Amino acid sequence: MGKVLVIGAGGVGTVVVHKMASLPEVFTDIMLASRTKSKCDAIARKIGGDRVKTAQVDADNVPQLVALIRTFKPDIVVNVALPYQDLTIMDACLETETSYLDTANYEPRDEARFEYKWQWAYRERFRDAGITAILGCGFDPGVTSVFTAYAAKHHFDEIHYLDIVDCNAGEHGKAFATNFNPEINIREVTQKGKYFENGQWIETEPHEIHKPLTYPGIGPKESYLIYHEELESLVKNFPTLKRARFWMTFGQEYLTHLRVIQNIGMAGIDPILYEGHEIVPIQFLKAVLPNPGDLGKDYKGWTSIGCRIRGVKGGKEKTYYIYNNCSHEVAYAETGTQAVSYTTGVPAMIGAMMYLKKLWKKPGVFNVEEFDPDPFMDALNQHGLPWNEIHDADLEL
Repeated sequence: MGKVLVIGAGGVGTVVVHKMASLPEVFTDIMLASRTKSKCDAIARKIGGDRVKTAQVDADNVPQLVALIRTFKPDIVVNVALPYQDLTIMDACLETETSYLDTANYEPRDEARFEYKWQWAYRERFRDAGITAILGCGFDPGVTSVFTAYAAKHHFDEIHYLDIVDCNAGEHGKAFATNFNPEINIREVTQKGKYFENGQWIETEPHEIHKPLTYPGIGPKESYLIYHEELESLVKNFPTLKRARFWMTFGQEYLTHLRVIQNIGMAGIDPILYEGHEIVPIQFLKAVLPNPGDLGKDYKGWTSIGCRIRGVKGGKEKTYYIYNNCSHEVAYAETGTQAVSYTTGVPAMIGAMMYLKKLWKKPGVFNVEEFDPDPFMDALNQHGLPWNEIHDADLEL
């Protein structure tokens, strides 16, 4: 049906190409590329069957990206590299008139912030080129946004309150480790919190607002209000929202380590001089922390991610909770990765499939909630991320 170029050979990239390789009727040709080709080669060998071609590319280098795209001629580029590289990959897609998909919005290297303005600025150019850009097609952002669109389409006349809840109840046995790229993870969870209410954004101190929430099959877990990128697009695309928030669970040991890292300056993103060389503290920290890709074999337990929604249907108030629970052990048995990589990689594969099947294909730049949610929701059930619904129950929020 189509050719796909996947850029990024971490845990998420591993899941993406593993799932794509199992669907030859959809993904006829797959190429995996990253700065370190040996990582791509190792993933391709594990998948076997010569299903995955590999290549070396510097995702910061537009001419290199353009040359690779022109040589391989993919129908779509799936970007699971670093968020810093979103714009260079989008530039290469524009130059080659190739469609694009990612799982996380652009972040400048020198400033820890989530904002879609840089990528939304490409709308007119992608539209004029007749190509599609699908933004934020992981789990959160991604599935949580599709969950919201599905709820709006099928269960509500108006959505008024949205709380996205993300629980990782797994245990990996390490004193401190991050579940994806440490540099991105630590930047994400140490920034100030922010939520939308009554038409304005309200900022909080990091981890200032928290409360226990009960997750299905897991139980109560302390959950912290943080800012997450999908809130920015969701409040634009669902203007009836009166409030939108994002909650994530953290263990006390994790938060203690995080505070120490911040207090001693190791979370810094500004270069410092060390023995005559410039180093960025958080990048050095990344080099000494456990590799997230190596956590899977010892990971036990579950993730639970979903949307708790309150609004109106037929003139009556309604509550709705839609969620997925994913087992770290099951994810590892299938793909050799832990559930955080799995829950990001499967939706990226599905998004690319939606494009190749021409279900999510139109010129311009779009967040996932701007497409029809139904075929994507069906695919989640078919490809390892089944979802559950709870109607008219206490949302705890």
